[in-house]
Amino acid sequence: MSDAPDLPEGPDLPGGPDLPESPDLPEGYEFSADPARVDVDRVHGWLSSDTYWAHGRPREQHERAMASSLNFGVYAAASGEQVAYARVVTDRALFAWLADVYVDPSVRGKGVGTAFVGRIRDHLAPLGLRRLLLATEDAHEVYARLGFRPLDRPEMYMAHSFE
Repeated sequence: MSDAPDLPEGPDLPGGPDLPESPDLPEGYEFSADPARVDVDRVHGWLSSDTYWAHGRPREQHERAMASSLNFGVYAAASGEQVAYARVVTDRALFAWLADVYVDPSVRGKGVGTAFVGRIRDHLAPLGLRRLLLATEDAHEVYARLGFRPLDRPEMYMAHSFE
């Protein structure tokens, strides 16, 4: 994956002055935006068996979602083992959706998740996106630390469900 282009930042863009600083990953962990590093078997196992939003997701569907997304990971520096995953669906100009954020239970509580999402947000900032959206049932505080907030006008948004 190539690096995002350098674009000017401004007060209404994610890279503007109101962007909360991202915490550093704990020592011994590294962030990567290289999709070749993603352990697809491990990620599919996590998502399809240990999440409320993707429980039972078929492998083929998971692979299609990954192929159409930017994929990110956190890895143990010593072993290279993947310890976190997320993907972003984006047009790379105006909009992005952060999805499938997962942190392995063995590293939860160490600050990996907050630092990981901060690194993803910072990776996307040069694109000049207007919005980075996500949905969460239980991690509002984690995302709020990084500048996410409830929709200003949720009545404007609609969804169509194929389920």
